[in-house]
Amino acid sequence: MDGTIHTQPAAAPVIQALRNIGYKSQTAIADIVDNSIDAHASAIDLKFEYGDGDGYILIKDNGSGMDNDELQKAMTIGSKDPREERDKNELGRFGMGLKTAGFSLGKRVSVISKKNGILSERCWDLDLVSKHNKWYLFKNVPEGILRKLPNIEGDSGTIVYIDKLDRFSKAGSSTPLKKNSYFAKIKRIHDYLELVYHLLLNDNLTITINNNKLMGWDPFLLDMPEVIREKIIEGEKQAFRVNGKRVIVRPYVLPHPSNYNSTEFSLAGGIRGWREHQGFYIYRENRLVTFGDWLGLFKKESIYDLIRIRVDFLNASDDDWKIDIKKSSISIPEEAKENLESIGRFYRQISQDIMLYRTKRASGSQTKRAIGTLNTWELDNDSNHGKYVLNRLHPILNEILANIDDETTKQLKLYLNLIELGSPMNLFEMEHLIQCEEESLDLKLKNLLVLISEELLKKNPDMPLDELVESLMLFPQFETIGRIALEQIILKDVIND
Repeated sequence: MDGTIHTQPAAAPVIQALRNIGYKSQTAIADIVDNSIDAHASAIDLKFEYGDGDGYILIKDNGSGMDNDELQKAMTIGSKDPREERDKNELGRFGMGLKTAGFSLGKRVSVISKKNGILSERCWDLDLVSKHNKWYLFKNVPEGILRKLPNIEGDSGTIVYIDKLDRFSKAGSSTPLKKNSYFAKIKRIHDYLELVYHLLLNDNLTITINNNKLMGWDPFLLDMPEVIREKIIEGEKQAFRVNGKRVIVRPYVLPHPSNYNSTEFSLAGGIRGWREHQGFYIYRENRLVTFGDWLGLFKKESIYDLIRIRVDFLNASDDDWKIDIKKSSISIPEEAKENLESIGRFYRQISQDIMLYRTKRASGSQTKRAIGTLNTWELDNDSNHGKYVLNRLHPILNEILANIDDETTKQLKLYLNLIELGSPMNLFEMEHLIQCEEESLDLKLKNLLVLISEELLKKNPDMPLDELVESLMLFPQFETIGRIALEQIILKDVIND
């Protein structure tokens, strides 16, 4: 075209930039697996070979395969325009996943594919690209690699073979990844894929890693035993539109931790633990994109550990959700924020109620708490100010109390009262009680004041009143009462008793 100059980016620096997009090993592997799923594979087999720190990664599928032209396109950088309309259920987006994901793991990516019984092959070797600073792509896979590859049974299928694993296992360095660290990394990949593809793993799709079949992990615990499933609160399914395209939301509030045995509790906590799994779970075409994240709408706190909210959108909405090339992060569209914030706030309150109030006492009477609960704190519903109290039925505390004498028991209970009143949350709730009059003083706080005064005078019977008051004022919870009220209580209920 007149008035323009055709330029081509230098290969070596662009390749290095592509290698640093930010893939983690598990997201890179998942990106390659997406290609196999898009090829309608029903069986995807992954193999990780340590090879003394210089092994390989192999992904084999029985999908539709590629002919020579299709493989050439698949191995070309930026072979798809992300603005093009995608087929329904297609997981790919940018036409970059196979290359960039492979390059993030190792310096050589070889692909052999069969379609209609005919084999095609290509190979990227980044050492060659860097040496010549040219986009040189091998037409054929090196013979040494071909000898290691399994056969592709049937008329179609694809094998991706990645070696020179400088990024994955520090191959070629003086300190390659140790074997135990290598297989720990594979375990993390295994757990990640079981979560990301849990909705897709079924009779129509199996994935194995080193011959171990992935089973899928449902973060909403719908595959748990019935005794747990029946206690899951499944919120009303809601739908709204973003830029004219449908978004579906399904909230789930999980049962209180006391409902699980230790194995179930660990399993329900997932690969990151309970705290890190609360939040939104964003699915694109039934493939999990991001999870355990409030996406900037809320903060994570332990009282919200029970809430997990599923959000589904289609690949046609990629631009709206700004899905990244790794398919591992998104940004909430402005049109969706109000809806998601409203839903999140409502179900977070339910999680909070279950976590804090499951052992609450009804007004005017005390109901028995769940036997065996290991919670150390509970909300005292008898209090006008929402104070927290220690769980006096905790089995460890009961064991201690059963093995000490009466005087020690009295001392321990007094100390536990001080812990309750001195907790940061209770001190915060008491800020408005500054300089209160004796008549309005909380009865429990007054009784505790009397007990501590008696203990101090027992140790030092000749302690002057002003010194006793000074000692009591050192307690933050008593400082709010005021000196005059303290003196009146001590004179009335302690010294003149």
